Amino acid sequence: MTGLVLAAGAGRRFGGPKALVDFRGARLVDRAVGLLHAGGCDRVVVVSGAVELEVPGAEVVHNPNWHTGMGSSLRVGLTAVGDEDVVVVPVDMPWLGAESVRRVLAAEASLAVATYGGTRAHPVLLGAPHLPRIIATAAGDAGARHYLRAHPHLVAEVPCDDTGSPRDIDHPGDLDAPDGPPRDG
Repeated sequence: MTGLVLAAGAGRRFGGPKALVDFRGARLVDRAVGLLHAGGCDRVVVVSGAVELEVPGAEVVHNPNWHTGMGSSLRVGLTAVGDEDVVVVPVDMPWLGAESVRRVLAAEASLAVATYGGTRAHPVLLGAPHLPRIIATAAGDAGARHYLRAHPHLVAEVPCDDTGSPRDIDHPGDLDAPDGPPRDG
């Protein structure tokens, strides 16, 4: 199984690229790669953009159009993944737990989304048969959202309330959020 970390942004609201931010002794990008490995992904691809990245345990691909939004990073990442199922996480959700990745992988569906309190979040499983259409439709900051909404009968919602939190980091003060460390379930 392949994991994909979207880490191309400049982090304008944060004050710099979030991929490089140290959180509890590790860069956010390294934490995201570790999360995917711990959750069952043997291959991890990281999409860089605003800054060049070297990430142990991952393949790094560059998105030259990173400034156009997450959609272009998703397209670059899915193209690099090739014809494989992929679990996608953004770099700025350090409280996700490895159990959420395991649960999404275990879903008996070709599209699966973790839910927290009934709300869809990450990680997201995108099956190989869907990748060409997702690549063709991913734009702006929506990523695969439009595709998933257009095919609700194919999407398994996977409850992950007890596995961590999907809170993201937008501002430096968010690093002190009370959600605590990710649970490795």
